[in-house]
Amino acid sequence: MNLPNKLTLIRIAIVPFFVLFMCISDIPLRFVWALLLFIAASVTDLLDGKLARKHNLVTNFGKFLDPLADKILVATALVCFLEQGWTYSWVVIIVLLREFAVSGVRLAAVSSSKNAVIPANIWGKVKTVFTMIAIIAVLLMHILMSLNVMYDINDVSIISDIAVSPAKGYFGFPVQIITDILMYLTAAVTLISGVKYLYDYREYIDPKK
Repeated sequence: MNLPNKLTLIRIAIVPFFVLFMCISDIPLRFVWALLLFIAASVTDLLDGKLARKHNLVTNFGKFLDPLADKILVATALVCFLEQGWTYSWVVIIVLLREFAVSGVRLAAVSSSKNAVIPANIWGKVKTVFTMIAIIAVLLMHILMSLNVMYDINDVSIISDIAVSPAKGYFGFPVQIITDILMYLTAAVTLISGVKYLYDYREYIDPKK
C-alpha cells in the first residue's frame, strides 16, 4: 500500500478517538483534543492527494477510499455537533443524504459496463474544504466558551469560572449565531455539490438504462 492510501487510512483511524473526546464529558479539555485530532485528519486529507498526484501514485483504491474517509470524518463530526446541541438535525440529514446519493452513483458507475471509478469533482472538494474549515471554526469557538476565561485588561489577570451566555458568547462574540451561519452555509454548499454531482453523472442512474 502506498503512502497516500496509508494517510487516508490514518484519517479513518482518527475518527473513533475524535468521537471519544467529543462524547465523554469527564475528559479534561476534551474539545481541545477533538480539535487537534480533527486538524490532524484534515492535514492528511490535504497531503494524500498532493502526494498521490506528485509521485504518480493515484490508484482506483485511493479514488474510492479518499472521498469515503472524508465522508466518515465530516459526518461523524456533524453527528457529534448534533449531540452537543451545536447544530440542527436537518443540517446533518442534508449532509448524510448527499453522501448516500453520491455513494450510490459511484456504486452504479462501478457496476456499469464501463466499470468507472468516479473521483471527487471540484464542487465535492470545495464542499469538503469548506465543511472542514467550518467544523474547525465551530470547535474553536466552543472551546473558548467552555473555558469560561476572561482577561482583566487593568491588571492582566485571568478570571476563571465566569459564566458565558450562549447568546452573547465569548467576549460578547455571538458564538451560536456564527455556528448557525456556518452550518447553514455547509448545508447549502453540500446540497449544491450533490445536485451538481448527480447531474454530471446522471447517465449512471438513468432509469431507462
